[in-house]
Amino acid sequence: MRIQVPMFTCIAALMVQPVVAQTYPVKPIRILIAQAPGSATDNVSRVLSGKLAEALGQQLVIEARPGAGGAVGTEAAARAPADGYTLFMANNSTHGSNPAVYKKLPYDAIKDFSPIILIASTPYVLTAHPSLPVKTVKELVALAKKRPGELNYGSAGNGSTHHLSGELLNMMAGIKLIHVPYKGTTPALTGLVSGEVSVMFFTVVGIEPHAKSGRARVLAVTTPKRAPLMPELPTMAEAGYPGFEVTSWFGLLAPAGTPAAIVTRINAETTKALALPDVGAALKKLGFDAVGGTPDQFATHIKSEVDRFTKLVKATGITVD
Repeated sequence: MRIQVPMFTCIAALMVQPVVAQTYPVKPIRILIAQAPGSATDNVSRVLSGKLAEALGQQLVIEARPGAGGAVGTEAAARAPADGYTLFMANNSTHGSNPAVYKKLPYDAIKDFSPIILIASTPYVLTAHPSLPVKTVKELVALAKKRPGELNYGSAGNGSTHHLSGELLNMMAGIKLIHVPYKGTTPALTGLVSGEVSVMFFTVVGIEPHAKSGRARVLAVTTPKRAPLMPELPTMAEAGYPGFEVTSWFGLLAPAGTPAAIVTRINAETTKALALPDVGAALKKLGFDAVGGTPDQFATHIKSEVDRFTKLVKATGITVD
């Protein structure tokens, strides 16, 4: 039996997306973050929110929902209405390491979100306390092999990107640095500069002042290219470990099912904002490079991050309760 669909129904369906794009937004938009106010996630969101507010003609409100390693805010974003009025500033934890290390999360990093755009990224830096008699990655590895089980490394907590970076080094270099988890990045950094831990992976902007003051010794960056803020530092690949790549990144998502026209609009306006010199300068001041790209490219990036960390977790046997 053949069912005929009225012509006006087909026309109405075709008109939905353009109408949505033309009328959106008609009220303020909120950007949920899964970290606390003052965090890097918050700072990057604020760099962007003012420009997007101007472009969209509506206020953008940043709402922090920290807790449970980022799961609280991420779940809230995943369960929000898919109408374009709730966005989420994802990062390498919420959509990279967390899905890999936690057996049960209240959200699906892939299925529960519509990627919009990758905004910014920065490398981590392999850093040692100055009391450690090493100046290069090669010397660190040699010392760790000479003193197996004696050297330790700090992290922001079990399952954090800092933790996974340390285990990746252990696996690739064939050494055994002992993991010391802290409750957050600030106490972990304090542990490093005070000498409680010997080694840590930390972001460029976070470690730079301590490197300048001599309270920390930087050895290598974790990206394929050298970092503009520390151009003298070799990459981990240059130090003898090709394929060692870990970044801190941020990107905008919307709840799954958000109309494609809205995703396209926000992507376009964010792309324009990232091209502005003052936005680039503000991100640079925070230690980040503007990235950009299409929603599909960001989706591929997220899947790649989750897959890569999942393989690492399986290979190293990392477990987090």
